Amino acid sequence: MNQPLAYVHPQAKVASNVVIEPFVNIEKNVFIDEGTWIGSNVTIMEGARIGKNCKIFPGAVISAIPQDLKFDGEDTVVKVGNNTTIREFVTINRGTKANYETVVGNNCLLMAYVHVAHDCIIGDNVILANAATLAGHIVIEDWAIVGGLVAIHQFVNIGKHAMISGGALVRKDVPPFSKSAREPISYVGVNSIGLRRRGFSNDQINSIQEIFRIIYLRGYNVSQAVSIIEADVPVTPERDEILSFIAKSKRGIMKGYSKFQKSE
Repeated sequence: MNQPLAYVHPQAKVASNVVIEPFVNIEKNVFIDEGTWIGSNVTIMEGARIGKNCKIFPGAVISAIPQDLKFDGEDTVVKVGNNTTIREFVTINRGTKANYETVVGNNCLLMAYVHVAHDCIIGDNVILANAATLAGHIVIEDWAIVGGLVAIHQFVNIGKHAMISGGALVRKDVPPFSKSAREPISYVGVNSIGLRRRGFSNDQINSIQEIFRIIYLRGYNVSQAVSIIEADVPVTPERDEILSFIAKSKRGIMKGYSKFQKSE
């Protein structure tokens, strides 16, 4: 750790085997756990809590104050889990008094130029591709994949194992296990390849597909579709995950795609 060209505040708590490259700046009230590598020109500001075996590439800024005019200097943090990779020029902002923390989970990959705003909660094994941009208060659940140049509206929720196509503008909640694309963002299928890679059986995937056929392809509104699923689709963890996500959605879920659909 003894890098003479880096600055580490004496009140920062940095594990002895953390590698710090030249021109890194680490402020007070920072904790960095064992095995993490910090590339040159990284800035880690007050309130950062970084786990084990992370890799933070040059130019990243972790735990800057929120870009929120309501922020009033409250004591908030950024938490980054273990084994997470943060590529070049990623920015992750501290929380506000709304949630007091911004969280990035374990085993995540945040590619270059990703922005994670205040009070976002990102689960484990999430991939955010290049220049994905998250507004405040967004929840992205485990194993979701967000394509490059995607912009996500504040307070949107992205479900587990969902996959969002590059360049999408995400204004509505995206249900678990789904694939989405187009403008306005729409359901385009089940993330079947990703689910198979993660050990889901054909029966599980077929059940998920049937649920989304009811929601998106048979002409029902969401309330009608939910009633039919509850009555006719056998109980499975995947069925309950989808129904629970819909029930908790405050912004409403994305629509199905129609060739007659007009842009918003």
